Amino acid sequence: MGKRNRTAIWVTTGVVATLSVLLLRLGRPRPPPQPPGPVSVVVAHVKRADVARLESAVGTVQSLQSDLLRSQTDGVLTRVLVREGQGVQRGQLLAQIDDRQQRAALAQAQATRERDEANLRIAQLNLNRDQNLLTGEAIAGEVVDEQRALVEQLRATVSADVAAIQAAQVQLSYTRIVSPVTGRVGMRRVDAGNVVHASDATGLFTVVQIDPISVTFSLPQQDLASVQPLLAHPERAHVDVLDRDAGVLLANGELMAFDNQIDSASGTFQLRALMDNRGGTLWQGEFVTVNLTTGVDHDAVVVDARAVKQREAGDYVFRVRDGKAQVVPVSVRYQQADIAIIGAGLAPGDTVVIDGQSGLTDGAAVRMAGDTSDAAAAGADPRASLSHRERVILNFGAAA
Repeated sequence: MGKRNRTAIWVTTGVVATLSVLLLRLGRPRPPPQPPGPVSVVVAHVKRADVARLESAVGTVQSLQSDLLRSQTDGVLTRVLVREGQGVQRGQLLAQIDDRQQRAALAQAQATRERDEANLRIAQLNLNRDQNLLTGEAIAGEVVDEQRALVEQLRATVSADVAAIQAAQVQLSYTRIVSPVTGRVGMRRVDAGNVVHASDATGLFTVVQIDPISVTFSLPQQDLASVQPLLAHPERAHVDVLDRDAGVLLANGELMAFDNQIDSASGTFQLRALMDNRGGTLWQGEFVTVNLTTGVDHDAVVVDARAVKQREAGDYVFRVRDGKAQVVPVSVRYQQADIAIIGAGLAPGDTVVIDGQSGLTDGAAVRMAGDTSDAAAAGADPRASLSHRERVILNFGAAA
């Protein structure tokens, strides 16, 4: 037998052996697939709570009255009696302008009145004497008429003198710069010793009212229907103002007014809220976050907003029962930030998944890695886990 024939026999034998092994393996039954392990998820309990409905916006703090104080007369600024940033009272003297010229003009006007009053008294005495002489026909009637006219003329002169004194007093008052409101003084723009003019555009300094103070903000026009009824009940229109960065509550107040038209360019309308600012935490021009409470849902079914997912058929959640996840369609009545009010689909006490939904399917086994609402389940206040912005319960809610 040749070398080529032996090689062919070996190759044929190897192929037959390989096919035999494959046939044996294919003939064996395959082991059943192992069920997937439980999915680790974070859960929370559905609970009942009173929830404030909020409209949030970025607002700007604005003083109710801001005055740029200018000199109304020309002269040397002799004294500045306040520091920059100092709190002042209405009517407090803030600065003094050299008033010597105005005082001299006032003294001259007063002297002129005294002179004319003396002339009036003499003319009146002469008129009385002439009238007595006219009774005895010792004097002509024309003389009496002339004297009576002189008295009337001097009376008019005295009235003009009184007006001149009042004008001089006004000019003198212009040398005293007083605060028109109770508030805070701004940066000084003129130092003592400078000449100031009534025509100066920059003024001396500003004084702004700081308590109470207002915050203006804008809301989209679709919110008009929910906001408009609040003007009829301003005591229910509660407003919270928070810091833009940390969300710290700075002040609270009530809705004051809103504009009479909608801005067609932005589709928004502007509102103004009145804030108590006795502590001085709000500053003119400051940007803040504004939360306007438009209503309160009492005893609402509340769930962590992270539990709610969206799909084409509508909102749904994964509810956990007997260690398995169930897809439950829900209707969301209201949602903001970290909470959602459920209208249908869930009941208080249900357990829902708030983290780990990406690995879940309907009926999948779950392993609960945490429960964010243990305190509520243990009997604590069900509102304790809500953020400040979502759990503001107001006079509005108490009266509803």
